[in-house]
Amino acid sequence: MLSEFILVGFSTFPQHLLPAFFLFYLLMYLFTLLGNLLIMATIWSERSLHTPMYLFLCALSTSEILFTVAVTPRMLVDMLSSHRSITFVACATQMFFSFTFGFTHSFLLMIMGYDRYVAICHPLRYYMLMSIRTCARLVSWTWAGGSVMGMMVTVIVFHLTFCGSNVIHHFVCHVFSLLKLACGNENSSVTLGVILMCVSALMGCLFLIILSYIFIVAAILRIPSVEGRHKTFSTCVSHLTIVIVHYSFASIIYLKPKGSHSVDSNTLMATTYTVFTPFLSPIIFSLRNKELKNAIKKSFQRKFSPLNS
Repeated sequence: MLSEFILVGFSTFPQHLLPAFFLFYLLMYLFTLLGNLLIMATIWSERSLHTPMYLFLCALSTSEILFTVAVTPRMLVDMLSSHRSITFVACATQMFFSFTFGFTHSFLLMIMGYDRYVAICHPLRYYMLMSIRTCARLVSWTWAGGSVMGMMVTVIVFHLTFCGSNVIHHFVCHVFSLLKLACGNENSSVTLGVILMCVSALMGCLFLIILSYIFIVAAILRIPSVEGRHKTFSTCVSHLTIVIVHYSFASIIYLKPKGSHSVDSNTLMATTYTVFTPFLSPIIFSLRNKELKNAIKKSFQRKFSPLNS
């Protein structure tokens, strides 16, 4: 039984380029933290944003911060380290938290789609259906669901026997890289089971999001004025953009044809996906959500403008 793993990262990639990648990922990591913290602080301080939609956005920013903190710092340290070992327990812990916060992120996107459906299709009943208690319960269920999925995947993977090589061709404890190291007859069935579990959960979320938007589009098309249709749809743009980015990147990384890229190319794409998608969220919500953008501007003006202005 192995007690630790060796994280190889890039095996054939030019090592002199690692500091450049380190700096690139570090800047994205810091921006992810600062951007999401800014969104959370703005929502907290602006009473006009104390609505269900922004409560869910605050929860989404929290999940992205925790996902980034769980994975990226260790990855950045290992990029510049000559000894990239990780213990069995630390590897399992990292996998649990990365899956927990990753699935929580997907569940929150699904809940945000439901929120937009209720707001547009049932506006008169919105505050009754999406009360503070209901929103808190929904957020709690997303975190509980993410934790259950993270625990299930981690327990299934680490119940396998690792008796061969302990070299992981990645900067983190990537599930598919780990499954390649397992030995025994059940390896292929466990791999298939993990894939089906993850794909079923993610595709289930995506299906419900698409279903919500089918009803949303139908409701918007019934609005008589072009201005009214545009104003209503604009409340969905930032969420829809995040969904498209999230699922597009995930599809490129995890559903690409087997063997179509080298090991280093796969590691580079997966590493970039891990850092890049949380980096994009605060940018998209800050630029595409007019109400949040104005609130951020107002907060900066209050803090940095002269007192007599």
